[in-house]
Formats: sequence, C-alpha cells, structure tokens
Amino acid sequence: MAIGTGTDWHAWQRSWDRQQEWYMPDREDRFRVMLDMVEALVGPAPRVLDLACGTGTITARLLARLPGATSTGVDLDPALLTIAEGTFAGDDRVAFVTADLKDPEWSTRLPYDTYDAVLTATALHWLHSEPLAVLYGRIAELVRDGGVFMNADHMIDETTPRINAADRAQRHARMDQVKKDGALDWAEWWEVAAQDPVLAEPTARRFEIYGEHADGDTPSADWHARVLREKGFGEARPVWRSPSDALVLAVK
Repeated sequence: MAIGTGTDWHAWQRSWDRQQEWYMPDREDRFRVMLDMVEALVGPAPRVLDLACGTGTITARLLARLPGATSTGVDLDPALLTIAEGTFAGDDRVAFVTADLKDPEWSTRLPYDTYDAVLTATALHWLHSEPLAVLYGRIAELVRDGGVFMNADHMIDETTPRINAADRAQRHARMDQVKKDGALDWAEWWEVAAQDPVLAEPTARRFEIYGEHADGDTPSADWHARVLREKGFGEARPVWRSPSDALVLAVK
C-alpha cells in the first residue's frame, strides 16, 4: 500500500463521500443512528469490525464519535483499502485486513475472535441472498453475547411496487439534477482514481478482481431481520428507514 506518499488521503475520503451521497443524500442519517445504537448497546469504547469497510467511512465516523473505540476494517478492494490505510496511518486504534467475504475462511484473518459490534453499510447488496445468509451465520459467531450487528443497505419491499416506482423516479430526477451541477457518479469516480499516480495500480487490480459494478440481491428489511434471528441473534429489526434503504440492527 502506498503510505507516506504525500497524497491527500482526506481529499480522497471527501471525494468518495460526495460520490456516495449522490446516490444516498441521507447517508449520514444512517451513520448517526448506527452510532447511536452502538453507544446505547455496547458503550463508548467498543471493539468494532468494519465489514466491507471500503475507504473506512464507518471507522472515521466511529472514532470521531467514540474516540475510545477500536476498529478492524476488512475488505478485498485494493484501491479503497489504499485510501483507508493512508487515512488512518499511525492510528493504533485501527487495523485493516484484506479478505474476501465469500471465502469461508475470511474470518480467520481477523486479529480478534469476537467483537462488540460488526457494522457495514452499502456493501452487502453485492451478495446474493444465499451467500449473504451464510455470511450472517459467521457474523453471529463473531459478535459477543450482548453485542450488535448492523447493516445499512438497499432493502426493497417488493410488495409495494407503485411506492417503489414513485420513489425511484423521484430519486433519479434529483440525481440527474445534482449530476448537472457537477457530481461524479460511480464510474466517473473510478476513472479519476485510475488516473491518479498512487491509485492507478490498485484501481487496475480492483477491476481485475470485481469487474464492473454488479449487484446481488436487495431483499426487504424483514428478510434481513428474519435471517439474522435464524442465524443466532436474539433480536433484529429495522431502526432506520428511507423509502428504498434501511438500517437493520441485530442483538446477540
């Protein structure tokens, strides 16, 4: 990883945030509720697993809110991990692990056997429902008794097609307007990263691993809560919603 290169990692973080907020203008709302629930249920100094951490978005907000926390970020994307490692270089509260969540042995790479909280956002929709259910079973083993898991992601209720269509049309109209005002979309952001002297090589490796952006499934929040209970959590339900997204909280 290219650490200490003089790259402005915080500028890359802000750039990533702007690109993500183009898709999700209420992105910070879900993080606020997520951290509210972490503090309420496991206290002010939790050991956290930032799952599919990307640039370390959750970790950054966690440490700003709860400076006594520690975080392990796990991801497979070499470009986003480069930004994460550059951002948190020298902070002994943070460690990063390269692992593929579809690998049955991914959790053996972690520095701890259990965590107070496992947190993830806008990442697991890359998985289809069956491998996601398997992953939820492994997460249940990693969360200590009384600990929490939270997933904020696209969670579509297919029983309301007219509501879904109206929400989608409105969101895309707003996105089109923001795009006209200069916002970068996903593909354009990666084009910029590919031209950066530090990120060009890890970005090329990233596309060798993933190819173009491809979604898995987006089952409803009720599906997530039910499967989490089936996999070993005592309680699970949404604690935040938008018309298209939800934050599901499960307590071990």
